[in-house]
Amino acid sequence: MAADQVTTGTRWHLAGDWFDVCKCAIPCPCTFAQPPTYGDCQGVMVWHIREGSFGDVRLDGLNVLMLGSFTGNPWAGTHTDPYAAIFFDERANERQRGALGAIFGGEAGGWPAEFGEMFHPEMRGMEFAPVHVEIDDDLATWRAEVPGRVTATAEALTGPTTPDGARVQVLNAPGAEVGPGQVATWGRATADRADAYGFSWEHSGKSSKHFPFDWSGPD
Repeated sequence: MAADQVTTGTRWHLAGDWFDVCKCAIPCPCTFAQPPTYGDCQGVMVWHIREGSFGDVRLDGLNVLMLGSFTGNPWAGTHTDPYAAIFFDERANERQRGALGAIFGGEAGGWPAEFGEMFHPEMRGMEFAPVHVEIDDDLATWRAEVPGRVTATAEALTGPTTPDGARVQVLNAPGAEVGPGQVATWGRATADRADAYGFSWEHSGKSSKHFPFDWSGPD
């Protein structure tokens, strides 16, 4: 099942973890559907599929990582210069690769199609590579790496009045990259490095957040 052989009407479902690290100050204004802190943004977005299927193709445990940048506010439709590159988990077999390509490319409908229509990035590249992801069950830390290309690590945001073990969270975020109805857990990026497909940056101490996601399609 290569990407160009996928039936676009296939029923699918993905549920798991999503997080980002970006150059915005904490908290990233994009989550509140506002312009980024410095007028433009560049960052890493990561998906870990806990449970997933595309027709009879299982996608459990696979990872996807995207580099992206833009200027302005995508939520208001006023952004310019949107660029992206995607790394798909090299552990995926041929049928799984076709399914991932159809879902994250927007051809299979659902939220990824809606988000893609809004952001409409120019794709700089797409490849299958080692995509390592670790997320603590208590959301104390989350991290991802494409060796030699991308590093994204973060720790849960805390402060003088945060109870021990508690998480700083937002309900009903007006600019949730995973779609409506999920809970954002705020973090602080401890590493944010990229060197791939023309993206090159190194940040730390900036914004990060974790969202669960639960998608289905093609509706």
